[in-house]
Amino acid sequence: MPRKPNYQFEKRQKELDRKVRKEEKLRRRQERTADTDELQEQPAEPADAERPIES
Repeated sequence: MPRKPNYQFEKRQKELDRKVRKEEKLRRRQERTADTDELQEQPAEPADAERPIES
């Protein structure tokens, strides 16, 4: 006689997998926003300001 499937175990595994994926997605999103924040915080200097003007 075949064994009965353990639906509770399968459901729990699906929930855990879903939770892990959601946390990874959130972490990637936070890293991406942190990267864009760092770029915005750096003052944008024009290229001409780096070189002194020679006459």
